[in-house]
Amino acid sequence: QVQLVESGGDLVQPGGSLRLSCASSGFTFRNYDMSWYRQAPGKERDLVAGITSAGGTNYADSVRGRFTISRDNAKNTVYLQMNSLKPEDTAVYYCKAEHSIPVFRTRSYWGQGTQVTVSS
Repeated sequence: QVQLVESGGDLVQPGGSLRLSCASSGFTFRNYDMSWYRQAPGKERDLVAGITSAGGTNYADSVRGRFTISRDNAKNTVYLQMNSLKPEDTAVYYCKAEHSIPVFRTRSYWGQGTQVTVSS
């Protein structure tokens, strides 16, 4: 049974930092591309950052230079380090997993989300 469990969300002041974690189980983590998405109230779920099975990364323009995605294959965990947080970063953050080889990508897996609130 595939499970993605996000943690680390919190209330933080503007300019602060948080590190989100997504602990995974039930699939061969090292063979999967991992990504973080976020969804603010009344808005669509958008890609924040992604990391391939090979370690390549990509970021949304709005977070590039402030957020860093990383993975630990030994711990089956992907992280999102968020620095210089802004009120507009407030959202529910979701972890997503999909197989790195498209022919094997029958479906994507999602976590339940963790709330990040940036406010003074």
